[in-house]
Amino acid sequence: MNQQAPIKIEVKTEYIAHQSAPEEDRYLFSYTITIVNLSDENVTLKSRHWIITDANGKKTEVQGAGVVGETPKIQPNTAYQYSSGTVLETPLGFMEGRYLMETDQGHSFYAPIKAFRLAVPGMIH
Repeated sequence: MNQQAPIKIEVKTEYIAHQSAPEEDRYLFSYTITIVNLSDENVTLKSRHWIITDANGKKTEVQGAGVVGETPKIQPNTAYQYSSGTVLETPLGFMEGRYLMETDQGHSFYAPIKAFRLAVPGMIH
């Protein structure tokens, strides 16, 4: 594919206090991703690649097929939304990554996911 199909990715995060254990360096965050297909063709999310970095600089990479057990096909001018989560050893961290997308014509491209912050409310950083 010569040009990348226009994909917009929006992220909302939340700290899940009742499932976290700060005394054990366990901070659970949820994130909700909305993927908007702004192109004029169907795109299928084939795989994901995340880089998760905590405040200590520890990086974790996560790769795999689809998201939350699905490889959704997103029609033109529609959106797909899912929620997932991650556990950090620090109250602050970041995630970034990319999705491998494929059009119905078999053209593949990456949709980048800009770095977003995971933080316990009230953290000053």
